[in-house]
Amino acid sequence: MFSEDTYQTISSTSLGIYKEKGSKFIAHAFPVSSEKDIKEKLSALRKKYHDARHHCYAYCLGPGRSAWRVNDDGEPSGTAGKPIHGQILSKDLTNVLVVVIRYFGGIKLGIPGLINAYRAAARDSLEQAMIVTRTVEEIYEILFEYPVMNEVMKILKEENAGIMAQEFENTYRIRFSVRRSSGSKILSRLQKIKGTTTSFVNLTKGC
Repeated sequence: MFSEDTYQTISSTSLGIYKEKGSKFIAHAFPVSSEKDIKEKLSALRKKYHDARHHCYAYCLGPGRSAWRVNDDGEPSGTAGKPIHGQILSKDLTNVLVVVIRYFGGIKLGIPGLINAYRAAARDSLEQAMIVTRTVEEIYEILFEYPVMNEVMKILKEENAGIMAQEFENTYRIRFSVRRSSGSKILSRLQKIKGTTTSFVNLTKGC
């Protein structure tokens, strides 16, 4: 289930297989983080299974599944991508790509048969996967002078912030990550320190 700053995904690639009337459906489930990542996975599968008739898929990206897509790749509309997508949703997952490769067996399955086959193959791949809970983090950057370093570091430690980068020159600069639900609290504390400047970096990451 999704909460304010957590989501569920899979930890590694998994495989599922379904056979029906000579047709073979091979499902690959991948953890993904971007559309670029998805394109690379699809390209690799098309090369590996270059002799397959269909490469149907669905994916969801983002903690709230803000980006998603389904693709029937030549199968009748709604018979492949949608049932694959439905399995991702039924598992409450995101940042997941499921691709089902079909080798045609010579016998048509019909609309209900196709829907069932793609659904079953996708379900099998996800049932083989390890589901994990990730944390949504926001990344901030703080600039400050040396005299307030101890105050800044004390707050970052107390709020369990993860320090990502530090630059110590004329002005001190620290980039850190913090759980989304704790973001406003830590910013409020830091902004009360005289001699600091905090800025929000428009980037989130799961950890």
